[in-house]
Amino acid sequence: MKLLIVDDEPPARAKLRRFLAGMPDIEVAGEAGSGEEALALLAASPADAVLMDIQMPGMSGLEAAALLDAGTLVAFTTAYDEFAVKAFELNVVDYLLKPFTRDRLAACIDRLRQRLPAPEREQQRQGLLAALHSLQPVAGHWMVQHRGALHRVALSEVEAVQAADNYIELHTASASWLDRITLAGFLAHAWATDFVRVHRSFAVNRMRIRRLAPLAKGDAEIMLDSGRVVPVSRRFRDALMPR
Repeated sequence: MKLLIVDDEPPARAKLRRFLAGMPDIEVAGEAGSGEEALALLAASPADAVLMDIQMPGMSGLEAAALLDAGTLVAFTTAYDEFAVKAFELNVVDYLLKPFTRDRLAACIDRLRQRLPAPEREQQRQGLLAALHSLQPVAGHWMVQHRGALHRVALSEVEAVQAADNYIELHTASASWLDRITLAGFLAHAWATDFVRVHRSFAVNRMRIRRLAPLAKGDAEIMLDSGRVVPVSRRFRDALMPR
């Protein structure tokens, strides 16, 4: 997705560039310091979306947005909340109040991405899948897609893996990650040797087991290092016995 940054303050433009640098599917197409400059740049080289301040010398962001082609998506980045109603009357995608965090900008980028025409969304999806495929062969790590970026998760930090239809959730002590693969497919991977299936819906990292406690009818439960409790069905209980 090609983005144009429009803000009359260079530090604000630099902050946006820093935040966007961690998003592999984003290309900063250029910068503008005014509404007039933004329109000129877009006329010469169209962009998919514009991150634009509102109060700028000369033409305001609201005035510039009203003149943009209907296919150009707009998200405002401003320190003033009083323009929100007028902004959304222009059918803008998002309205970020300064100072905003990297996560808030990532959520805005997600909204812009969802508004892209279908061919562009599919092109982005294929690009991310290709990048994921090229990065996956890193021993001891698992690549997941989250908020438009690829994240490398150390499998040694993953305590439990939970099935969710055709997805899995990888649970660490501090976060959870969703990936499109079955639990059986994950366990068949060459780097998942420390993981053992303990339930139809769960596998755990052997190195993260703190306690195994028996329950009625041959079932059991596991407490992991973080305190997370995972059920163990009788069918899989023998897999936890010492080898």
